[in-house]
Amino acid sequence: MIKRIQDSVWSGFGIGIFVPGALLAIVWFIMHRVAMLAKADLLLIGCIAVNALLLKYFFKVNQENTGRGVLSATFIWALLFFVYKISKP
Repeated sequence: MIKRIQDSVWSGFGIGIFVPGALLAIVWFIMHRVAMLAKADLLLIGCIAVNALLLKYFFKVNQENTGRGVLSATFIWALLFFVYKISKP
């Protein structure tokens, strides 16, 4: 099913936004329910790092444009994490 994904930057961008976004939502919920994980920002970085695996896969199957979209989404997630860390007291 993954090989049928259209090789375009926009499809890669959508995948790169959606997959970590879903993981971040789950981790955010768990972080606010479990007191020990309240300061575990490494979990958030792990959710964003999933894009590195996606990026490696798309370049391996010669879908460079999709990989570029995932890469651009990774930069946006990294910027959002940076803003989150700066604004956190």
